[in-house]
Amino acid sequence: MLATFLQEAAQETAEQLPEEKTLSFIELIFDGGMAGTIVIAILFVLLVVALYIYFERLFAIKAASKTDVNFMSQIKDNIANGNIEAAKIRCAQENSPVARLTAKGVSRIGSPLEDINTAIENAGKLEVYNLEKNVSILATIAGAGPMIGFLGTVIGMVLAFHELASSSGQAEMGSLAEGIYVAMTTTVAGLIVGIIAYIGYNHLVVKTDKVVHQMEATAVDFLDLLNEPA
Repeated sequence: MLATFLQEAAQETAEQLPEEKTLSFIELIFDGGMAGTIVIAILFVLLVVALYIYFERLFAIKAASKTDVNFMSQIKDNIANGNIEAAKIRCAQENSPVARLTAKGVSRIGSPLEDINTAIENAGKLEVYNLEKNVSILATIAGAGPMIGFLGTVIGMVLAFHELASSSGQAEMGSLAEGIYVAMTTTVAGLIVGIIAYIGYNHLVVKTDKVVHQMEATAVDFLDLLNEPA
């Protein structure tokens, strides 16, 4: 008898409990109104642009960092033997910033050492520019993403309090809280975009610096080669 009573009481309690409501990602995007949807759409476009630039630059920098380990030794042997044309051909075969810097120096052999150094430096600046192409856009997205997200949140808050003011303070707290909660999703989206772009930017900077150091070391080796006594 007691067991039956407890079972019925448990069933009634379960029926009275409110059904748990879940909120999907799609609902978070489209339930925020026109302003929230526009902000999320802008952030999504920025995310796609950031990911495209990151992977495009990453593959380009990786390709630029690949150089034959025997490249400089072959160039040294050709120059030591007086075979300048063979050195130029070897540089043309190696499609990398290091090879292009070396080719610029080889083409200036016979000129004053200062002129050779200046030519290599100018070529190096062009190579660095090509490596860093569009990378600054990642830095811009890293800063603009969170700001756009905060803008969406502020717009959502303004609309929510406008609804409260229009109803003379009689607006339902549920709808008010839901509007603010949905508006906060733009902040989350903006921070996600900003964090991804920031990490991608710094990773590319580190990769680019490695290639730049490799070019500087090559330039030093080449100039030292020209300074060696015959």
